[in-house]
Amino acid sequence: MRKKILSTVRTLDTANTPLSRIAILGRVPYTTMVSGAGSGVSRHGDIAISRWRNDGTRDDYGQWCYLRDVLTGRTWSAGHQPVCADASSYHVVMSNDCVAFHRRDGFVETLTEIVVVPGAAAEARRVVVSNLSDAKAEIELTSYQEVVLASDASDRGHRAFSNLFVQTEWLPESASILAMRRPRSAKDQPVWCGHTIATCSAGNGSISCESDRARFI
Repeated sequence: MRKKILSTVRTLDTANTPLSRIAILGRVPYTTMVSGAGSGVSRHGDIAISRWRNDGTRDDYGQWCYLRDVLTGRTWSAGHQPVCADASSYHVVMSNDCVAFHRRDGFVETLTEIVVVPGAAAEARRVVVSNLSDAKAEIELTSYQEVVLASDASDRGHRAFSNLFVQTEWLPESASILAMRRPRSAKDQPVWCGHTIATCSAGNGSISCESDRARFI
């Protein structure tokens, strides 16, 4: 006898909820937690892929996608966090296997979908940008996260010291960046993760990378 798995769908029309609404995607060992504001954390076992703090008052840790109108300089994010710019409309759909953010900022509409790849220690985030006006628009997208590749406890103990052990390498031919946490002793194994940018044929412009947090900010 097969068990039927019921799909649970929750929707939000605002990120400003009294308590953070979250969805957990994937299954052990790889899981991703996403909040209604777009924040969250990805984990592989007890290893945090990106930096996160359990702060319900700010909710400002996660993997972000920034958008910038090149012509006007206006900047916002695919979710509510981290820019927290007011949107013309904001709608979040949370299901068992996907979290989708529908956002409209003026004449620019974005759809962001987050899923964990079944049977793999990986996740995919697709951002679809639509121009609803007749005027030409040039939108720049930037993906950002603070790589940890360690347990939350060790990262909380000394954030700056923890950063010293993360080494990155940019592979321009595949538009990918690799990050490795160097082992602190001969008994430890190095931990790796990768981040790849893929664009559709309609996109133009170059893809670049900046691994220096201070220069990025």
